[in-house]
Amino acid sequence: MTSGVASYTANQPFKQALYSDPERRWRPSELLEVGLRDSPLFSPGTAFQYSDSNYVLLGLVIRKVEGRPLRAVLRKRIFGPLGLAQTSWPGGSAALPKPHAQGYTLQGQSSDKPADATKWNPSYAWAAGEMISTVRDLLVYGRAFGTGKGLLRPAQQRERMQSFDPRIPPESATISYGIGLVNDRGWIGHRGQVPGYTTAVYYNPDIDTTVVVEANSDIDSGSCPGEQTLIDDPITRQCAIPADRVMGAVAASLGHPYQLPPG
Repeated sequence: MTSGVASYTANQPFKQALYSDPERRWRPSELLEVGLRDSPLFSPGTAFQYSDSNYVLLGLVIRKVEGRPLRAVLRKRIFGPLGLAQTSWPGGSAALPKPHAQGYTLQGQSSDKPADATKWNPSYAWAAGEMISTVRDLLVYGRAFGTGKGLLRPAQQRERMQSFDPRIPPESATISYGIGLVNDRGWIGHRGQVPGYTTAVYYNPDIDTTVVVEANSDIDSGSCPGEQTLIDDPITRQCAIPADRVMGAVAASLGHPYQLPPG
């Protein structure tokens, strides 16, 4: 995330297009065109800026190198080896496997009444987050990316665990970003967010514990200047998305605090 390539999801005209037609199917080239149009933000390696465009670029590289769809690569290299039978790549379809939770959002809404985003097309996220899974599968995956077992060779895992760069912190001095992973006070993992849903998946090697949180809402809570929250929000603490809020509480109960990233 030090490439300087702007995130297409930060582009206001793109957001307006997404919210005006949330069931639209987006092509990766359309997403990348938006991000590149706003780039560069800075010279590569000089700063940190989380960018979904980076993941779209990575997905295109993987597809080119492998010579097959990203879905097939994920099945062969991750889903299959780890036995993730309930994890899938929707491939532009908005249909969720049954049973599933309804997802609620305030994104793109002019009032404080949440909208049902369950059928919004996830293609706008593509390689940055177009994925469906369950808590059970994510517990397996969280341990795998935290230990490397069943996922990477030892040398590759060491490289990934040594990639965190505290010299360019994402949000605070307690958080550093590496190769597709966050190190948050010893919690190794990532969070995810699409309209209506938020997820947190982290592994802590000090206590050999994996924590997974899935929430059927992406509505911020807490003190969130400039962000939409529910009008009866009782939380006056730091702004956070639902999965992060729960993750923070679980981590604290385990005696290993987690720094809530900004909502």
